[in-house]
Amino acid sequence: MNLVLILVGVTIVKPIVYGNVARYFGKKREEDGHTHQWTVYVKPYLNEDMSTYVKKVHFKLHESYNNPNRIMTKPPYELTETGWGEFEIVIKIYFHDPNERPVTIYHILKLFQTTPEIQLGKKSLVSEFYEEIVFQDPTALMQHLLNSNRPITLGAWRHNTDFEAKKESTMKAIIEARNKIRLEVIDLKEKLTLAKETIAKFKEEIAKISKAGGSLSVA
Repeated sequence: MNLVLILVGVTIVKPIVYGNVARYFGKKREEDGHTHQWTVYVKPYLNEDMSTYVKKVHFKLHESYNNPNRIMTKPPYELTETGWGEFEIVIKIYFHDPNERPVTIYHILKLFQTTPEIQLGKKSLVSEFYEEIVFQDPTALMQHLLNSNRPITLGAWRHNTDFEAKKESTMKAIIEARNKIRLEVIDLKEKLTLAKETIAKFKEEIAKISKAGGSLSVA
């Protein structure tokens, strides 16, 4: 029986980018009616070799494709196809350490957009996302694989989306939303305080009238 050393309390995060690019042919292809060429991919966010810890990446395509199960065992983890419709692609990432469960990602293949340049096929459509794979309490083997550095042979990884700018704009929007909510809460508190003061004054007036032996009548 082989003992597996688990590193309790250790957390390692690997940021990745996944998605697809697509280009319109300009018209339907006569032989099969396909309108786009597309590439779906998984790649590291940082300039590193994912193959040090990734064993394979499984792309599950729509059943209408021949061999809808495509497996990539080395970088780049991507595949290129043609088609005419959008559908969900299931991406499953397997690791060299068999004790580490595979990670599953669901991506909707994006082909269509209203931008004129993309509609005319002059520019590629890009639909990509930032994600983080979190390894909680990995084995000693997995920690070693995750921390291993191997020279990149495919050149520096480039992304179509400026995720830092996107992060900055998202944080700005969150801060603005929080400030708006804070001001609304302050306004509501002031209104509530005013309402309480008004009620207190009415109660005080009613008490004075009652004490004086008067009465209130409702018309």
